[in-house]
Amino acid sequence: MRTLDRYLLKEVAETWLAVTGVLLVILLSNQLARVLSQAAANDFPRDVVFSLIGLTSAGYLTLIAPIGFFLAIMLGLGRMYHESEMAAIQSCGVGPAGLYRPISYLGVFITVLLVWLSFWAIPAASARAQQIRTEALQNAQFGLLEPGRFRTFGGGNVVFYAERVDDNGILHNVNVFVDRTQDPESDGTLEVWVATRAEQRGAGQADQMFVLYDGEHYKGVPGRGDWQITHFAEGGYPIRLGEIGGRAGKAGMKPTAELIQSSDPRDRAELQWRISTPVMALILMLIAVPLARLRPRQGRFGRIGIAILVYFVYWQLLAAGRTWIEGGSVSEWIGLWWVHGVALALGLWLLSREAPFTRARAVAA
Repeated sequence: MRTLDRYLLKEVAETWLAVTGVLLVILLSNQLARVLSQAAANDFPRDVVFSLIGLTSAGYLTLIAPIGFFLAIMLGLGRMYHESEMAAIQSCGVGPAGLYRPISYLGVFITVLLVWLSFWAIPAASARAQQIRTEALQNAQFGLLEPGRFRTFGGGNVVFYAERVDDNGILHNVNVFVDRTQDPESDGTLEVWVATRAEQRGAGQADQMFVLYDGEHYKGVPGRGDWQITHFAEGGYPIRLGEIGGRAGKAGMKPTAELIQSSDPRDRAELQWRISTPVMALILMLIAVPLARLRPRQGRFGRIGIAILVYFVYWQLLAAGRTWIEGGSVSEWIGLWWVHGVALALGLWLLSREAPFTRARAVAA
């Protein structure tokens, strides 16, 4: 590589790393808040939280790597135009082809990275994250009761509490509260079970049975004095928790080989979406070089707003096209290629304005 090529590559690569890092931190802060909120609501352990953050953050790379590359070219070349470095480079006979050559090295690397992420890494990470989330939810909702902590079931209408648990798994000093006051289909009663000991049968399953020994059962309507009090030696209270769906069949978690063989419109749309990510990075590289050109005395960030608008429209058209494929409104043969075709035409049009024969024809006129 020539000295100029190394200089251009270094400028764009450092800017890409900086922009991608900043965007990743912003998105991870939002993801961290979501995971912590879910962990607090479902009592996830700490290792589950870190695993979910790490696995779900990989999915953001396919979103920020193309826009980071696009903005890196705009910012890097924009600085050179603003500080008149590009004027000196062009005076040495370096045209658009000379600018694309070093930038394309980074573009190929990013494209290969996006292919690996989109086709293999992210689907596997998404499936693993969903598996960890499902297992954590099952452990939180279906697992053994912990002494000294309240556990809610049935949407919060049933609350269990045990003071302690012995080495045999027997719960001691157990309280069960069943609130039916807000249920329109019941008589609005409140039940309280108090037992000296209890067993939790079926822990880890959706159907469980709590067997209570040597206790009392209170049943009545709050505010009224006609409460029923029953003493029992053994009593059972069933709990039906329902299954937790793992969404294993979601298209984004399926391997690419399975998507290729599938005829489901959602799977076909997901396959084209995975192809679109690296294609978009290359087309944005084509658009960025001519779009980064600044007029004399124009600010360094004069074209950044236009670049963000181009990316936003490009991304929204891809998202709309994906929805149309899933709904059957657009044939999969048309798919998302028309969006890439429009963006490619825009890049070629911008590039044609930089071509030497265009300038020569304008001077002759």
